[in-house]
Amino acid sequence: MAIQRVLVVDDESSLRSALFRALNKKYQVITACNVAEAIELSKIDLNLDLALIDLKLPDGDGIELMSHLQKYHPNIKSIILTGHGTVEKAVEATHKGASHFITKPFNLEEVLSISDNLISQKKLEIENCQLKASLQNKYKFDNIIGQGEKISQVLKLVDKVATTDSTVLITGESGTGKELIARALHFNSHRSQAPFVPINCGAIPSELLESELFGHVKGAFTNAVNNRAGRFELAEGGTIFFDEIGDMSPHLQVKLLRVLQDRKFEPIGSTKTKTANVRIIAATNLDLENAVKKGKFREDLFYRLNVIPVTLPSLRERKTDMPILFQYFMENFNRKNSTEIKGISPEALNILTHYTWPGNVRELENLVERLSIIKGSGIIDTYDLPPKYKSQSNFSFNSDKIEIPDTGLDYNSAVNAYENQLILKALEKTGWNRNQAAILLKINRTTLVEKIKKKGLKQKEI
Repeated sequence: MAIQRVLVVDDESSLRSALFRALNKKYQVITACNVAEAIELSKIDLNLDLALIDLKLPDGDGIELMSHLQKYHPNIKSIILTGHGTVEKAVEATHKGASHFITKPFNLEEVLSISDNLISQKKLEIENCQLKASLQNKYKFDNIIGQGEKISQVLKLVDKVATTDSTVLITGESGTGKELIARALHFNSHRSQAPFVPINCGAIPSELLESELFGHVKGAFTNAVNNRAGRFELAEGGTIFFDEIGDMSPHLQVKLLRVLQDRKFEPIGSTKTKTANVRIIAATNLDLENAVKKGKFREDLFYRLNVIPVTLPSLRERKTDMPILFQYFMENFNRKNSTEIKGISPEALNILTHYTWPGNVRELENLVERLSIIKGSGIIDTYDLPPKYKSQSNFSFNSDKIEIPDTGLDYNSAVNAYENQLILKALEKTGWNRNQAAILLKINRTTLVEKIKKKGLKQKEI
């Protein structure tokens, strides 16, 4: 890491020398005795981290010099030194960007300590900006892999709503990338510079979740030894992401509904109301509409959350994306693990394409990581795949029972009739439980319901 650069500007040579000796033990220090010399040095040196500037200089004002330096060095920290300290000047210096205003005579150790803190603060600010820039780049919509029709429709929708403050409800099976979409919505919004705060409603016990969300004050309950900010407060100005929102208890659903309606909440044990300037994004792998019908999820909360519904397709519905997803993960893990996987054979890719992927994209990512480590180099072939991917039974039928009359048949009508039989068989086997039937047929429940409705399939009356 480069050594930090410090500029000392003071017309007293003894003071300049003292500051030079103290600071030069840790930093590269350059000095100037007036405004003109300081400006020339600032134009030459493009990496100034800190400036210690006397308020009264022979050819100008220290605060004006500080403002000039900020044009060439936007992230520079400044300390104003003066033997004529006034409240008005201190306020003016602070308003114009000074980090500290120190009155002479001063303790040299104190100045050194303040300088160390400011340089550390600047490093953290730069690292934070770099991290945010990295996250924004990572979660660009262009980086969400997929070219199939369904995922393309999802990306078009989230691109439209990212710049709004509308509440979004993301649904889809586990491993389809719900949090990835939530983060993309945040980092492509006007709230991107503020925090993105996720919370998994299914991973935290109900009795602790309220404190996690709203915070608490000291003494609110046993072990509440200090005030604690909740996730809503931590997410101020940004986005709070409720993962597995369907697992939230009815008690907390009422409290969340109030925040959605009024944008206000109270920490546990407090009578002070706080505002919640946050965008809310929720996700679930459950059928919330069905949960509402069963009384397990509040209807009013569901409609508050479901302003912009986004449904992510399973990997089974994205078979055309399998080659590019595999390639994307392969290249990532080659870089990460210093491996040299060149690709995958058509036979192995065919096996993966016809696998049902209960863990969706997350499962595929884990598989590619495992293969890259174990194989190390070369082409992934069928013998490299774990047994379960090769042994998964595919549906088969007896071709001898298929009869095609001499006069021929209508192919589409025959396929449609056969599909009707498959759906009805699955429904009858599960007592017309659509969830279980969809699992048997290895399709989405919503897809099955649409087919039943479109085909007009009905349960036989007993």
